[in-house]
Amino acid sequence: MKALVRMPSPRLADGLLTHIERRSVDVDTARRQWDTYVGALEAVGWQTVEVPPAPDHPDSVFIEDAVVVHGPKAMVTRPGALERRGETPGAQAAVEQLGLHIATIEAPDTLDGGDVLKIGDRWYVGVGDRSTAGACKQLATYFDVDVVPVPITKALHLKSAVTALPDGTVIGYPPVVDDPAVFDTFLAVPEEPGSHVVVVDDDTVLMATSAPMTAQMLQERGLRTVQVDIGEFEKLEGCVTCLSVRIR
Repeated sequence: MKALVRMPSPRLADGLLTHIERRSVDVDTARRQWDTYVGALEAVGWQTVEVPPAPDHPDSVFIEDAVVVHGPKAMVTRPGALERRGETPGAQAAVEQLGLHIATIEAPDTLDGGDVLKIGDRWYVGVGDRSTAGACKQLATYFDVDVVPVPITKALHLKSAVTALPDGTVIGYPPVVDDPAVFDTFLAVPEEPGSHVVVVDDDTVLMATSAPMTAQMLQERGLRTVQVDIGEFEKLEGCVTCLSVRIR
C-alpha cells in the first residue's frame, strides 16, 4: 500500500478559503505536523511516496485534489480553482512513475479529488463550486463505477463534510451536510473535524486530534483510532484525507 504526499509550500498561509475566515498560519508548525502525519501513515504500514513540491502553489500540500486513483488507474483532475491547476503536473508525474494507467479530466469540466468519496464500486461525488456534473460522468466512464452526484453548498468539498468508515458507514457533522439521506447509511458525529477519517485497514482509521469525542465514539464501535494534530491545515479547510492519496 502506498500513499502520495506532498511537502507544504512556503506560501501555505496564502491558501484559498471559501467557508471560514482567514487565521494566522504558522508554516514551520505546519511542516512539523505534516512530518508527523507522514510518520503516522508509515507507522501503520503505508509506504509514502513524495510528489515533487510545488512551492509556488499554496494549496499544493492538499495532494488529494490533484489526482484520483482506483486500482491500476489514475485520473488527473482539473481543479475548479484556476489558481490550483498548476498543481497537477507533478501529481501526474508521480502516478506515471508508479506505472498507473492515466487519464485526465477534459475541459470544460472541473474536478477536485476532495469531492470524490469512494465506497466500493459506488462513488459519491460532490457537485458545487469546484466539481461539475460532467466530471462525474467522466469518472464513471473511466473507472467503470456507479457515480452518485451529490450537490454541496455548506462545505468546500464533499469530503470536507463526510467520509466513510471501513464498513462503508458515512459519517458527518450534520450542520455541514446538505442531505444525509443521499447516503445508504449515515452516522452523525459530534464535531466537525470528526467527519474526516482515513481508512487505514478494516479496523483502523486515521483522524485529527481535534475530534476527541468522535474518536471515543468510533472506539466504542470497535475501531482503533490513530490521531494526529493537523491544526494549521484545518485553518485552511484541510483535513486528514486532503493530505494524501492512498493507493491500495
